[in-house]
Amino acid sequence: MRLHIVASALAFGIGAAALAVSAQGDDRAREATFRQLELFGDVLSRIESDYVSDVDKAELIENAIGGMLTSLDPHSAYLSPDSFRDMQTATRGEYGGVGLEVSMRDDVVVVIAPIADTPAERAGLEPGDAIIAVDGESMVGAGVDAAVERMRGPAGEAVTVTIAREGEDPFDVTIVREIIELRSVVSRMETDDIPYIRITTFNEHTTENVARAIEELKELSGGALPGLILDMRSNPGGLLDQSVTVSDLFLDGGEVVSTRGRDPRETQRYNARPGDITNGAPIVILINQGSASASEIVTGALQDRERATVVGMTSFGKGSMQTVIPLRGGRDGALRLTTARYYTPAGRSIQATGIEPDILISHRRLDPDRPSAFTERNLRNALANDEVVDRDEEQREAEQPPEDWEDGEDFQLHRAMDILKPMMERRQAMLDR
Repeated sequence: MRLHIVASALAFGIGAAALAVSAQGDDRAREATFRQLELFGDVLSRIESDYVSDVDKAELIENAIGGMLTSLDPHSAYLSPDSFRDMQTATRGEYGGVGLEVSMRDDVVVVIAPIADTPAERAGLEPGDAIIAVDGESMVGAGVDAAVERMRGPAGEAVTVTIAREGEDPFDVTIVREIIELRSVVSRMETDDIPYIRITTFNEHTTENVARAIEELKELSGGALPGLILDMRSNPGGLLDQSVTVSDLFLDGGEVVSTRGRDPRETQRYNARPGDITNGAPIVILINQGSASASEIVTGALQDRERATVVGMTSFGKGSMQTVIPLRGGRDGALRLTTARYYTPAGRSIQATGIEPDILISHRRLDPDRPSAFTERNLRNALANDEVVDRDEEQREAEQPPEDWEDGEDFQLHRAMDILKPMMERRQAMLDR
């Protein structure tokens, strides 16, 4: 008994010592943080007293906060009150501008994807294009918010963006702004009565619009849907909950996606409910290098669950989740902070790798001398992923349009229909038995 008491006392003593060391370590860390904050205050005071001209302290502090957040990863940011309001407007589905999803790369604003059926897409802007000036004002080092603010404006007014593209001299593109009604879903019957839905973004209305489009296509098909092409090319993503509920439409229960943050105990799993709105009709998903975030979640879920065949080129690889944290109810703006990574049902990380199609098909003839696609991995401070996708090899292996393919014809869509048609025929044969 005495031995146990001594052992317990010894253990208590070691634990107390560990707590004391831990407390000392915490105290030292706090002291170091306070010293750095004092340093910040000293620098701000010196700028205020000695800089060559008057400065706006509030603007300096806002820029310092922005720099701190952008040093973490490409998607964490400080949103000023105006930017926070703009973000809320965009997710609701309407704003005045040109229609671009952009990010930062080496102090330059780059295009992730032009949003479908917007002035930017019609002007021919491409993923990876660098926006080096807007209306003659340099955007190098200006930041995403400054570039977005310059490009947005009243509908009907023109804006000129200067583009730097790999292998070409910088050139100007003049674009007339429009009200960007983020019509998130477009549907129609393609040749040979093939149902087609394009999802352009994931805003608050995307799931209800997809469900409505499917019901309309069922009516045009005269009953059950025979198959579906789900086009998410150049879809920059959007709201996580919408990617889950869109996936839910096509899955009969089971996992859609999981998110994992710093604490493994806070892993979140998002599951589909029973019931497939298409009753198991074959699906072909179209993606490309501009497909990012929420569109990758839907693609990864349907691919892992063997619910769809994925066609096109490997997606962008934006596999992180951002939480928007209003500051003082939004009066001081908000933080957009990366808090987790996305994982597909099979446990694959989307981050910096993207979703690789089952069948690689390019929309155009590929130039072997042209650099491989611009992706998440190219962004400054992008979160790492040990897995590597060889984009150059992908470009060599991808099926390409024949040399005499007519400009303006959608080769990827044409091939997607070729792939879907025999699936539809096999399904119909099974139903007729």
